[in-house]
Amino acid sequence: MPLWHDTAGAGHRSPGSAPPRAPLPGPASYDVVVVGAGFTGLWTAYYLKRADPTLRVAVLEAEVTGFGASGRNGGWCSALFPTPWRTLVGRSSSAEALRLHRAMAATVVEVGKVLDAEGIDADYRRGGTVTLARSEPQLTRLREEARVAHERGFGEGDLRLLDRDEARRHLDAAGVVGGLFTPHCAAIQPMRLVRGLARAAEAHGVHLFEGTRVRRIRPGQVLTDAGQVTAEVVVRATEGYTAGLPGARRAVAPVYSLMVATEPIPTAVWDSIGLSNRPTFSDGRHVIIYGQRTADGRIAFGGRGAPYHFGSRVRPDQDHDPRVFGILRQTLHELLPQLADAGVGFTHAWGGPLGIARDWAASVGLDRSTGLAWAGGYVGDGVGTSNLAGRTLADLVLGRDSDLVSLPWVDHHSRRWEPEPLRWLGINAGLRAMQLADWEERRTQHPSVVARAMAPLIHG
Repeated sequence: MPLWHDTAGAGHRSPGSAPPRAPLPGPASYDVVVVGAGFTGLWTAYYLKRADPTLRVAVLEAEVTGFGASGRNGGWCSALFPTPWRTLVGRSSSAEALRLHRAMAATVVEVGKVLDAEGIDADYRRGGTVTLARSEPQLTRLREEARVAHERGFGEGDLRLLDRDEARRHLDAAGVVGGLFTPHCAAIQPMRLVRGLARAAEAHGVHLFEGTRVRRIRPGQVLTDAGQVTAEVVVRATEGYTAGLPGARRAVAPVYSLMVATEPIPTAVWDSIGLSNRPTFSDGRHVIIYGQRTADGRIAFGGRGAPYHFGSRVRPDQDHDPRVFGILRQTLHELLPQLADAGVGFTHAWGGPLGIARDWAASVGLDRSTGLAWAGGYVGDGVGTSNLAGRTLADLVLGRDSDLVSLPWVDHHSRRWEPEPLRWLGINAGLRAMQLADWEERRTQHPSVVARAMAPLIHG
């Protein structure tokens, strides 16, 4: 079970248990129907009802609220945006790309404001993110990242290069030679956030049905096991589960990310580790890792490394990969040897799929000719991005000419993924290449030739 589920508090239901909310009782009609009760779907419904309380809005969830990535992620409410800068500039301009990133930074603050306004306790702490450099190649990449960011219009207040001592004051990990710091991130308990958001949406009049599987989405209608639901606008908010819908098999590739969590860590050990302000953390390797100090004094730590499954399959047994869990525990011990020295154990291990579009470009949009709306392709950066998506979708549905509806991710259409077996070969080859790149840099202490060769293929 995910740590977040186990520590969400009274009233939480685990995946596989009976839904705490009733399923859709039968055929129905609404103004807006949202498919998926994760962050994207709930933020969309919430902002729609706040803007127009007369709208009839329903959210349909196949399992329970927060069943997918919204209840399993690393708890980074960050300003990270997955779409490559060149893609944003190609659709608009450098100024518009910067405006989108500024909107993401503001989104981190917006989430905190909603939590305060709605009385949602999600362990929100805006402590920023520290990215460590633990080798010279990593430090070279982080220096270049900072240089390019400043060249694009970001200032020291957005992204700051750290020397060795500054980085270690944030997180005293093994082998640190430098780092980067951004203030634009908050650590959260994601299941508490998604549960609180669901209650807030219902309090504003949203109808939320669980245990209601959607079989097909069409213009003006959604087909469920309980019957047909009609609506002027249908919002697809299914992210890593999108491939299960007819006609969407190649729209978004579900790629798994797995996590482990420690037992509560003694204060004396925390004194040697740091993270006193609860910044989220990572390092400069190619295979992504991510972690946070939880409000109850654990480390929740995750990373990529699980394989993509042929045919975009998503099954419960794929949430668990003992090999990857072992690598994550070993990686965290290498990063923070204080944990092994103090005999700190691990209590939880879990995983789940996230969604990746073929060009690694998140998107949000509404086709007014069909009434079909969508958002997703967050590449694991969906906690914050989903809030921006929900506000944008609300403006699009209501026809409001806001600053959000002209951001350069709106109405972007990624090309489809290749058919199998090319999709399976390509995605898993990319993963293996990044693992090889990290191995190469450990051996040579020079920037990876493999990573340089693969970059245009992975992100192209």
